Amino acid sequence: MVFWPALSLIGFLVLTALVIAMGTQSTARYEAEKRAASGARTRHAVGESRSPLPANAVS
Repeated sequence: MVFWPALSLIGFLVLTALVIAMGTQSTARYEAEKRAASGARTRHAVGESRSPLPANAVS
């Protein structure tokens, strides 16, 4: 008599844990890709701002 409600509760908890685990992995992957893209963009922008000539050089 208590078997089916208990099984339903256990199934719900297992599925909830699975959704949380999948969401955590997806979020971690998204954050890592975002950091990598941001770091590459920052390094690229810094590299572009450097000029081979000094600012007061006459060309």
